[in-house]
Order: sequence, then C-alpha cells, then structure tokens
Amino acid sequence: MQARIKWVQDATFLGESGSGHAVVMDGPPEHGGRNLGVRPMEMLLLGMGGCAAFDVVHILKKSRQPVTDCVAELEAGRAAEEPKVFTRIHVHFIVTGAGLDQARVARAVSLSADKYCSASIMLGKTAAITHDFEIREA
Repeated sequence: MQARIKWVQDATFLGESGSGHAVVMDGPPEHGGRNLGVRPMEMLLLGMGGCAAFDVVHILKKSRQPVTDCVAELEAGRAAEEPKVFTRIHVHFIVTGAGLDQARVARAVSLSADKYCSASIMLGKTAAITHDFEIREA
C-alpha cells in the first residue's frame, strides 16, 4: 500500500492514494488553515469507520442477510496532552434491512471489531473502542 501527501499551501495538503484517489486535508484557521478539508485525525476516524462498516455489510451479505443500509456513527475522545492520540472511540452502527436477524448483526459487529477491521484493531492499541448497534426495519 502506498500514499503520497503533497503540501499545497499554509496548512492544506493533498493526499493521493496508491489506488489513484485524492483527498484534501486542511487545518483550522487558528492553525494557519482555511478549513478546506478534513483534518488528518478526522481521516483516521473516517478510515476506521469505513473499514468497520465495510466489514459489517460484507459479513451480513455473506450470511445472506437482507441488509439495505449501514451507517456507522463514531465519537472519539483524545488525550489532552501531546501527542493527542485517541483515547476512546465508540462506534454506533445503524443497520437497516427487511427482517434482519439480531444475532447475525451482533456477530457481524463483533467479527469486525475483533478479527477483521485492521484499522480499529490498530487504533485499539491506544484507545478503548466500544461498539453497539441498532436494527431498523426497511
């Protein structure tokens, strides 16, 4: 896996992934940014949420569950002192489908957290990560 980060100006950077996609990262005005993109630490949180949601949907589809939507809402806390690492992250999944099996959704969330989501397992080395879910009928 490769990535390239190019400084644009002030606190604005362009991140380019090895798969050919780009994203703008920027800082807040009080740190010289212009608020033109997500903060780098937000990118980490987004990456973890994307990884976990991908796993949950993939696992549910493999178990033939009629999933039609999956939203992962993340809330994180950071250390007060430098380095301001994540100290806690909570992921709330909202899984929608017609007749989803609660046990299978719980298993998908658990498998993602404990086995498959490399982003959350890696961030779990510094942060206490918790998960919960709700099921909505399609």
